Amino acid sequence: MAHTDHSEQKTRTSRRGLRREVPSTVGLLADERDFTAMRRYRTFTFDDHAAYLRQIDGLLKSLASQGVHTTVALFDPEEYAEYCAASGLDPDTAESRGRFTARIPGSGAAIAYTGQPIDSLVPQLISTAVRRATWEYATTLLADVGECADCGQDIGRAAFDRASHLLLRLLEGAGSGTHHLVCSVPAADEQLLAVLRTEGPGTGQNGTPGPGEPGEPGGPGGPDGPVGAPARFDSSQATEFVSVLAVGIALESAGGVVLRTTRAGDPDRLHGWRLQRGSLVPLTVGEVFSAYCTDASTGEPVSPESGVEYCAGFDLGPDDTGTHH
Repeated sequence: MAHTDHSEQKTRTSRRGLRREVPSTVGLLADERDFTAMRRYRTFTFDDHAAYLRQIDGLLKSLASQGVHTTVALFDPEEYAEYCAASGLDPDTAESRGRFTARIPGSGAAIAYTGQPIDSLVPQLISTAVRRATWEYATTLLADVGECADCGQDIGRAAFDRASHLLLRLLEGAGSGTHHLVCSVPAADEQLLAVLRTEGPGTGQNGTPGPGEPGEPGGPGGPDGPVGAPARFDSSQATEFVSVLAVGIALESAGGVVLRTTRAGDPDRLHGWRLQRGSLVPLTVGEVFSAYCTDASTGEPVSPESGVEYCAGFDLGPDDTGTHH
């Protein structure tokens, strides 16, 4: 009997240990509209979004207390309905919702749960979804541009190489400090926006982007991304930034880049560039001041920030990437 009890205890201990090695995915309805859409299913028993979020928060804490690695995925009701229709599943079951949730991290927005409160987790997840959608749209645009009629070179790939080169020059010129870069480019359906925060100087972790198709390693939007810069940065953010900038270069559209540098003991420095015929042209001090001190929606002047120095964009040098431009 004692031997049996010992065996059962050992089995339970092994199962608990194994449970900690099996990741979990929690689907999250981040906003009220998506939550309301799911209420049409009888088996979805929640009726209050705030209460639902508190339940999700409690579930995440419980899983974390058991040592379970948990990923939180953005649950999209429209994609769920399409998935069920394509798979022949009944959408009004917990099993179908579980199957759909399990596949989201491979194709949708998801973040690791590290103990962050639900009030921080929700906007973080939404931001991740927006960034992913921007990257996917930019990648699609680059893939669809085609080849140069004069030289036959893939325009999207050449633009990605050029954008990678420009990012490296931006970070080299920015020097030490914390850098916050924003790239804005108008596209056919929406305004593309990418943000990159870096710490410099430092050393990039990976190699320079090599040949590849859009969305593949080394290609436009590939996971290797732009690297080798004299700064430390998140590779996915850098890839998104370069992809958006590459769209502006490939389409020769308007747009621009702004750079804000913070160093201890010094005022923040603001620089700016405009996209012009696929190149970044430095803005003057007056243009940078005007851009930051004008309300974009009304055109009315806005008071300049205290402790901020408005600076001209610095020269990024010639295009030595061998592109067709």
